[in-house]
Amino acid sequence: MLRFIRLITLTLVLVLAGFWALAWFGRAPGEGVTEAFIRRLASFSGTDMPAPSAGGVQLAQVPLGGPYSLTDQTGRAVTEQTYAQGFSLIYFGFTFCPDVCPTELGVMASAMELLGADAARVTPIFITIDPERDTPAALADYVSRFDERLVGLTGTPEQIRQAARAFRVYFAKVTPPNSSQYLMDHSSLVYLTGPDGRVRQIFRAETGPEAMAASIRGQLRPRQS
Repeated sequence: MLRFIRLITLTLVLVLAGFWALAWFGRAPGEGVTEAFIRRLASFSGTDMPAPSAGGVQLAQVPLGGPYSLTDQTGRAVTEQTYAQGFSLIYFGFTFCPDVCPTELGVMASAMELLGADAARVTPIFITIDPERDTPAALADYVSRFDERLVGLTGTPEQIRQAARAFRVYFAKVTPPNSSQYLMDHSSLVYLTGPDGRVRQIFRAETGPEAMAASIRGQLRPRQS
């Protein structure tokens, strides 16, 4: 039995190594090894996956994104259907964030500027993971520093957890040593969702505004049948 398990394990390792080799040598221009690996797996399993585009990670048919019920910076109750007329560019963070959150919101704001007239089809959204401190009033002040189009969303702790689960967002409260103020440890990704509320593309922290705008514009183009 032990010999059989070892044989199965070795076979799986060799198969995965083969996929990584195919991904490495078969990458499209500008495509990372990880994206190429995922594309190869999707192709092997028969899953449809769009060709990669500049900036961001294209997704196979993965159920990412979905319903949420929150409150915007004006105190209005909103859901994902509120923004169903177009695309949404979503980031999860908190207003007391010292570095990564303002950086990513700045990238989003710059990408919106680069989109020009196409920006009218995209709603940039900042969803707090710290509803204890991020009231609608606090969000209104915060988002106004980046872009007048940026929407700030908060809610009850359960509403925030539900929204985070839909996007597979990690977050946790942490208190640094010798500090009386807590911070929020969290994943840092920007999500582009379509009119159906599902994620079309994910942008990593190192994605620049030019690449982000180019990828968004590519998603806005009508798909050829």
